[in-house]
Amino acid sequence: MKTVLLPDGERVPALGQGTWRMGEHKSAHADEVAALRLGIDLGMTLIDTAEMYGEGGAEKVVADAIAGQRDRVFVVTKVYPHNASRTKLPKACERSLKRLRTDAIDLYLLHWRERNTRLAETVETFEKLRSAGKIRRWGVSNFDVEDMQELLDIEAGSTCATNQVLYNLENREIEFDLLPFLTSNIKPQTSYIPIMAYSPVGHGRGLLDSATLKKIAKRHAATTAQIALAWVLRQPGVIAIPKASDKTHVRENARSIDIKLTKEELADLDQEFPRPKSKQPLPML
Repeated sequence: MKTVLLPDGERVPALGQGTWRMGEHKSAHADEVAALRLGIDLGMTLIDTAEMYGEGGAEKVVADAIAGQRDRVFVVTKVYPHNASRTKLPKACERSLKRLRTDAIDLYLLHWRERNTRLAETVETFEKLRSAGKIRRWGVSNFDVEDMQELLDIEAGSTCATNQVLYNLENREIEFDLLPFLTSNIKPQTSYIPIMAYSPVGHGRGLLDSATLKKIAKRHAATTAQIALAWVLRQPGVIAIPKASDKTHVRENARSIDIKLTKEELADLDQEFPRPKSKQPLPML
């Protein structure tokens, strides 16, 4: 499995698993747990969730999936911005720890930015949770360049481990400034902040019905989703977290890591899904 280096030297799989929309229906629980467990067996040992997903339901699915194999898994979860204050953040963390049935969260993210809590207060509280052993590292989600610049100006802000953002062929806004800002110094012994890409194969069938993707997929004996995922994974310093709630999709995701797109194929995709030529608002889903 290809890996990505975090700022503190920890290596994590470049291809992980997402859990958005999991934990919402009891009837799907067993299948969701089985899908995550298969993904772990296939090397996708980074699992991303959030207190928002199913209002904690997805964290409970993750807990059942990692039961008996916690040491194999890198657990990421996210806190609501309205819970990111000095008093509310520790309590939210404890609730997530209880639902996940673990003693520590490997990576704890601020789900998105709101102005009702000072960013410096959130960072200070993250650091206290890290010192207490409740979390091993922290990061952010849906931050644009201006947000990241503000974060890095805060004391201890540079210990941010990742920025989780929307990134796929249809949503390339981060390539204009955020991606180069965070990952331009990807060299051994050099600090940088990796991107964690959510929804890496888009939403619905729009992207996956692309004629260009179909043509490239046929050439690789692959699905269009695998090609879209391989396109995201081609980037150094990017972690992809596709969601798959059935075993067939899990296996397809796992195989995408081995697909190498040619320069000609990348050029064809650039033509259909062009790079941004100007700064665009960072989308959030």
